[in-house]
Amino acid sequence: MPTVATTSRPSPLSGTTSSRSSHRKLVGRAGPWQLVRMVAETNLARLYTARPAEADESQPAAYMVKMLRKEWWRDRAAIDTFRREAWVGGKVSHPNVVPILSANVRQPPFFTVMPLLAGETLRDRLEGDRGPQPLVPEVLWIARQVVEGLAAIHNGVGMVHGDIKPENIHLSQNGHATLLDLGFARNQKETNDWANRPVLGSLAYIAPEIVTSAYTSGPASDQYSLGIVLYEMLAGCRPFDGSDPAELVAQHRGQKPICLRSHRPDIAKPVASLVHQLLSKDPLRRGGPHVELAERLVRLEIDSFAVRATA
Repeated sequence: MPTVATTSRPSPLSGTTSSRSSHRKLVGRAGPWQLVRMVAETNLARLYTARPAEADESQPAAYMVKMLRKEWWRDRAAIDTFRREAWVGGKVSHPNVVPILSANVRQPPFFTVMPLLAGETLRDRLEGDRGPQPLVPEVLWIARQVVEGLAAIHNGVGMVHGDIKPENIHLSQNGHATLLDLGFARNQKETNDWANRPVLGSLAYIAPEIVTSAYTSGPASDQYSLGIVLYEMLAGCRPFDGSDPAELVAQHRGQKPICLRSHRPDIAKPVASLVHQLLSKDPLRRGGPHVELAERLVRLEIDSFAVRATA
């Protein structure tokens, strides 16, 4: 089942709302939760700000309820996505991974409950006010937090995230990063079963081994997707951007990206080298264990601050 993009500008888990947020009329109920306002919609789910049903209406809606749309209630793949998100988010406790606080995934209506996060997604940040290009230390800090979240998922439940992209990275106002959308996480057995598995994730960010039998997908596949995100943050464009799915897949599998420093000559060579290493077609040539990649990102972040101080 393909990943879907939200059709509404507000971040699905964001506390940043439009002027309609003052409107307090309830839109419904999901189990023990008052649904206050729908803030985003995909072809799979609707997202609502919410509060506990027993709470007074003057109490702020501090939670987010993600509800599977009724037309998917008999679709096994859609239900399994919700169940997986509930299971992974309930098992993994880490500041860079969104927690699932409550869920109903046994029978309709299917929903998960998360905290309402203040801020916006990285996609919102990238498509917002086109000011100066982001500072390299900030980009590296975001990437390091993503890697630490990936390590927590892998170490905690033996899974990969499976859909790293700007829409699934939430940023607070002070830059804290939280991984969203855990429904496409998969374990080693599922990643090995390439012949029968569906192509999960977003094609613009998908690792080449996901669409070929040449290698087993695993933690390095998330690192490839992160490499695409890093390139996009630093260059202002993705390294591969085919006009149709087949062309895009072919680019991931065989095309070498334009050197990052061609877009940003100010980027230090070690930073550009890391981004291109993450974009290697061979998973074994990427960032290695997540903990080692996180340490490398910390060192580059410190070096980048030093460069700024002497500039």
